[in-house]
Amino acid sequence: MIDRRNLLKYSLIGAAAAPFAGLGGPAFAAGRKVLVSEAIRLGMYASLYVAADKGLFAKHGLDTDLSTAGGIALPVPILLSGRGQIGVTSPGMSVNATREGGKIKNIAKIVGGVSMWGMTRPDTKITTIDDLRGKTIATLKFPSSTIQVPTYAMKTVGKFDPKEAGVTFLELPPGAQAAAVKDGRADIATAFEWDISIGAEQFGLVPSLSFADLLGPLCFTTAMATEDVIASNPEAVQGFCNAIAEAQKMMHENNAVFTEVAAKYFPKVSPSVVGNATKNFFGSKTAIPKNPTISAEEWDRAMLLEQGGGAVSTTLPYTQMVDNRFAEKATKEFGLA
Repeated sequence: MIDRRNLLKYSLIGAAAAPFAGLGGPAFAAGRKVLVSEAIRLGMYASLYVAADKGLFAKHGLDTDLSTAGGIALPVPILLSGRGQIGVTSPGMSVNATREGGKIKNIAKIVGGVSMWGMTRPDTKITTIDDLRGKTIATLKFPSSTIQVPTYAMKTVGKFDPKEAGVTFLELPPGAQAAAVKDGRADIATAFEWDISIGAEQFGLVPSLSFADLLGPLCFTTAMATEDVIASNPEAVQGFCNAIAEAQKMMHENNAVFTEVAAKYFPKVSPSVVGNATKNFFGSKTAIPKNPTISAEEWDRAMLLEQGGGAVSTTLPYTQMVDNRFAEKATKEFGLA
């Protein structure tokens, strides 16, 4: 299955050094208590951090506690137990919970594409999926998104089977992928940020392939809530979506907002790496969403990816799993169209 849990917790070094408590923004009057449980602290979850740091949750009536659950499967049990009100993780987790009797809706898009890149040596020309034929790809050890995403892309976008096309996956421990490309054992490495920018800074590699752009817009990570929370406290759900919409607009209008906030939430990541990652995130058309709405097309693409990688055995439809009312209103009033 797609195991973002293991890959991503290694991908973002130093995150645990800055607890969410105390990383607040401007002071506002106390609002509704809301616990937001994110899967892992990740650079691509920047919408959450900007909303917190810039006081946007408070502005929209929320007293928000951002809590890191520690894995992609963990926010959903927190929601179902009533310990948290909003979860941020893979949409496939909401599908699995619903199939087991939980009643969960996806309410906002947090990551708008597969925020993974392929990095190569500057003299290696790999800019399309077809260029992966016959190549060696450095990845984390299976199961991992670093294997599943390029495999899915080759089969669906490239229309070829990796094995038949002579593609080899060089499975390595965390942190070893860039070195394998640098010394020639691999032609390309697949990774998330901050690993891509660390590869550029320490090994002279370049991001040459954006899977977010290849696979198109989808809801790679969503915010979700139980139907009970949505029905009993719609004001809090609306306030959350308002804050996310405003944070996403703020970042797209001024990318330096991402850079500034990321430096606070990831203090062990060097400023140069954060700066380079900013260019990659916003150079991608979909990685950081322009607004939190979830379209039917984005949901369907996410389900194909989740099912193709084994995260879900069967999918559930957009009409059952997405409540777009709050994100649509937030986008209209506070976000970018």
